[in-house]
Amino acid sequence: MARMKFLCDSERCIECNGCVTACKNEHEVPWGVNRRRVVTINDGVPGEKSISVSCMHCSDAPCMAVCPTDCFYKTEDGVVLHNKDACIGCGYCFFACPFGAPQFPSGPAAFGARGKMDKCTFCSGGPEENGSKAEFEKYGRNRISEGKLPACAEMCATKALLAGDAPVVSDIYRERVLRRGKAGDAAWGWMTAYGKPEQKQEQTQERAREQHREGQK
Repeated sequence: MARMKFLCDSERCIECNGCVTACKNEHEVPWGVNRRRVVTINDGVPGEKSISVSCMHCSDAPCMAVCPTDCFYKTEDGVVLHNKDACIGCGYCFFACPFGAPQFPSGPAAFGARGKMDKCTFCSGGPEENGSKAEFEKYGRNRISEGKLPACAEMCATKALLAGDAPVVSDIYRERVLRRGKAGDAAWGWMTAYGKPEQKQEQTQERAREQHREGQK
């Protein structure tokens, strides 16, 4: 099964916010909730970079690790989704996420008063039946079940935002780097979300050791 990933090429992003608008329109996201946003680094300074940010569906998602109700789960495609019925609005996921992806309809508020957490679903819906009214009302449109890519990536005018199978996304970016002759920091967030191969191996070995120790208790 393919591993779905996002990549934002900061060398191509022009801060048009087309991805943000596409996401809001496709899923009818409530006012005040931003599943995707465009951030400009060193704004006004020569060499500034703009990047499109949302949930990156991390390989080792910190939101899943800290959630006290285990409302997060991962699909066979590697997409990190959540069950809103299990969410208690504690906000732990927001503080754990390096990308600030979790959003709450009531904004900063007391524990449990923030409302149900909302975030990018990679246009994969939620635990409800694919294409159902309940799924759309809670999580937005399930484009993946329709054989489509996320709306944000499809609407990107410069194709700065890439989404899809990890090998395909990697090949596209690799070809761009070869043409430019440099990579720089163009693949912002990639290592944070997905890590290096050796890091993944170390994490897997550490989990195996922990499971072994727990089994001996």
